Amino acid sequence: MLSGNADSNRSTVLIPVLLCAFAIPISMLFWIVNVTYSVFTPDEENLHDGYPVISPWRWLAAVVIPIIFAGWGLKKKSLDFSGAVLGLFIGFVITLTSYAHVACLIAFFVSSTKATKFRADRKKKMSCDFKECGQRNWIQVLCNGGMAAQLAILYLLDVGCGERPIDFVKDYRSSWLSMGILGGFACVNGDTWASELGTVLGTSEPFLITSRKKVPRGTNGGVSWTGILVSALGGLVIGLSHYVAVLYTVDTAILQLAPPQWPLIIAGGFGGLLGSIFDSVLGATLQYSGLDDNGVVVERPGKGVKHISGRQVLDNHSVNLLSSIAITLTLPRIANVFWPS
Repeated sequence: MLSGNADSNRSTVLIPVLLCAFAIPISMLFWIVNVTYSVFTPDEENLHDGYPVISPWRWLAAVVIPIIFAGWGLKKKSLDFSGAVLGLFIGFVITLTSYAHVACLIAFFVSSTKATKFRADRKKKMSCDFKECGQRNWIQVLCNGGMAAQLAILYLLDVGCGERPIDFVKDYRSSWLSMGILGGFACVNGDTWASELGTVLGTSEPFLITSRKKVPRGTNGGVSWTGILVSALGGLVIGLSHYVAVLYTVDTAILQLAPPQWPLIIAGGFGGLLGSIFDSVLGATLQYSGLDDNGVVVERPGKGVKHISGRQVLDNHSVNLLSSIAITLTLPRIANVFWPS
């Protein structure tokens, strides 16, 4: 027994060592490529504080942070192997752009994982598609983080990398892309909180968002006042994460010249709320919901299944992706109009 515990402790100690041994050479390789590129394309815009645009520390963070959270997701069974691999790529790209962006990603991943596992025993009785640990595969990772990753790639190509405040007057492109990334994560986090927490909190029956008709818990497009509230809270968590990261990573002199950054929190809450509502409308109209003989909500028609709402046009992954795209493209425009100068 003692020998087994010793082996377990030794493995626990070796894991971070192996991660460092794997991450540091890769990050340094990326940095060397970056240095080589800056040598052959000499330009003042390619240098920042004596380093090429992307410093070795940012390369290191872009490798280490995704590995840590992908490993945590595998350990907690919130990701399967395919989801972890795609998550590594998305995390790598987003971490390269800005620490505020990766703060949004971490807040979404951790809080949505906790929300998915909250009162799992009750959720299992409501839906036939329930997964015990809420394990996400590559399709779910793509639908939740794919749009934010696309904007992050555009951010790298158009703006570069670095910590910038939101300033639509002086730095429109980076502000628009940052708000889009914030909106994408606020949308999926708000929707996750609404579906995972709203269904098991409160006592009132949900109602269909398009008709106000009462429907069983777990019905696509079914909402409750509790779910609507927690969707806004889920978005607020993303906005708060972005706001705190900006305060602690952006140079103080730059922040003093920029507009106030507190609207990031409000924008996150609005993105979570709007995303959840848009997702519910799509779910109520274009996603099938039925009740089988056991009283469990199903997403496909069949023998003994009583139709509740919607048509079999989209599945849950498609609804999540379309909602994310809509909020990602809408929130920057709204923020540009209402952001205080």
